[in-house]
Amino acid sequence: MITVHHLNNSRSQRVLWLLEELELPYEIRFYQRDSKTMLAPPTLAAVHPLGKSPVIEDEGCVVAETGAIIEYLTEKADGRLGAPAHRGDALRYRYFLHYAEGSVMPPLLLKLVLGRVPLFGKSAQKRVQPMIDRHLDYIEGELASRPWFAGGAFTAADVMMSFPLEAARGRAGLDASRPATIAWLDKIHARPAYQAALNKGGTYAYA
Repeated sequence: MITVHHLNNSRSQRVLWLLEELELPYEIRFYQRDSKTMLAPPTLAAVHPLGKSPVIEDEGCVVAETGAIIEYLTEKADGRLGAPAHRGDALRYRYFLHYAEGSVMPPLLLKLVLGRVPLFGKSAQKRVQPMIDRHLDYIEGELASRPWFAGGAFTAADVMMSFPLEAARGRAGLDASRPATIAWLDKIHARPAYQAALNKGGTYAYA
């Protein structure tokens, strides 16, 4: 049985979703953010030294980092929803698997942090938004050319890309002016496995 250490309103929702898509058995241990700092509780540090979520435990292994967890789970499921057989699709799959956290999340996180800084923060956000817009324009172009991030089929790359785009829709200007991206979000939200993960994971502000 896989154990998911799940923090509310966090990247760990993607892990629950993928587990539902792969139909792998799992259990959830719930953690709540501090209402003032929005940080994870110190009890998570007992699972992994960094005290972050998501973290999973399986067969005596502790696996942290969303991308690493997703690769672990697709391998456990004999490659289902992993890299496609077609070389071009496989390259896109790997790219977006890493792009989600490595490129598009940093400016989104920076915008969130600056939004909590009085005076200077609001002014600085104006410098960050063009960076975000460039990513959103790029993503719109990609999704306008094919139904899913890797190609013609849904993969774990779509799971990885969900959190930054949900966050962008909530607080960084993603709206109907980018119809292909909005259509993709609506499409993933309608998936039965996504809905099942929401029901099990609890409050998630970005769906």
